[in-house]
Amino acid sequence: MDAWNGEWVMFIYTFACHENEAGLCGMEQRALVGAFEAEGAGYIRSVREIDPGRSPFIKERMRIEGEFESIGELKEAASAMELGGETFKVRWLDIDSSAKLEYTERLALEREVGACIRGQADMRRPQRLIGAARLDGKWMIGALTEAGSAWRAHVDKPRQYSTALGVRTARAVANIAVPDPRGIRAVDPCCGIGTVLLEAWSMGIDMDGFEINPLAARGARENMSYFGYPPQRVRLGDMRAVTERYDAAVLDMPYNLCSVSPRGEQLEILRSLRSMAARAVVISTEPVEPLLAEAGFDIEGRCEMRKGEGAFKRQLFLCQ
Repeated sequence: MDAWNGEWVMFIYTFACHENEAGLCGMEQRALVGAFEAEGAGYIRSVREIDPGRSPFIKERMRIEGEFESIGELKEAASAMELGGETFKVRWLDIDSSAKLEYTERLALEREVGACIRGQADMRRPQRLIGAARLDGKWMIGALTEAGSAWRAHVDKPRQYSTALGVRTARAVANIAVPDPRGIRAVDPCCGIGTVLLEAWSMGIDMDGFEINPLAARGARENMSYFGYPPQRVRLGDMRAVTERYDAAVLDMPYNLCSVSPRGEQLEILRSLRSMAARAVVISTEPVEPLLAEAGFDIEGRCEMRKGEGAFKRQLFLCQ
């Protein structure tokens, strides 16, 4: 975040998610960019600058480098842009719901703005992306950054498990638990095959994993090693025996624990989590609000997540 014209620079983030992911997407938006989109808007304005590739829902980030009253003023600003000899492409962000444009209109605006920029346009592999948009009566221009998708490779990890979180969900959960990874130590005390660990490490989050099941722990180590992350950060053991303290935790309560274990054992798990980390994301297939309160947690946010079109669903709680 830096200053522009004496004020904080603003960024526009565009989002897309399935209706089953709307609650999760909203919680991640609040954690990462400090705001959430108006219903159906598809974008957020924020002073926070984050890598758009962190989120499974962000499509692109535009740095607003100028706001103008007319297209003429925007074109004048475009003509003054310095690209240092790099090739470019202009992309129109059609985010103003009150003034949606047809494809041909968007294409014409891109060409009109691009014609004002000094440099070589490249529609296939530009070195620079330049965003342009109109919102709330203002014309805007600025650097555009697309979200990377390298994390999608994690879908094809060597070891899989049917009830593990999906990759998109795991990535969002890691972001909710650790919005800013700088100086943070995190833990997944029931890490299973390491789905959340992989997403955390791919985003620079320093996260340990514990797993009581030897086969699952072995699978998590194999998955970590396969993608180039340290397998030794997965340790075999019961989370109730962990004495280390962390800044944040993610606990996806094992399905069998939620469905068949006595209430006392579930409470013991949550109390261990409370002593382990001050901030935690807890995921459960059953309502656990009373247990969270009894364990000493305050619930700061919650949502419901469904897996596909089926009835299998999980509750997610952000706790402090």
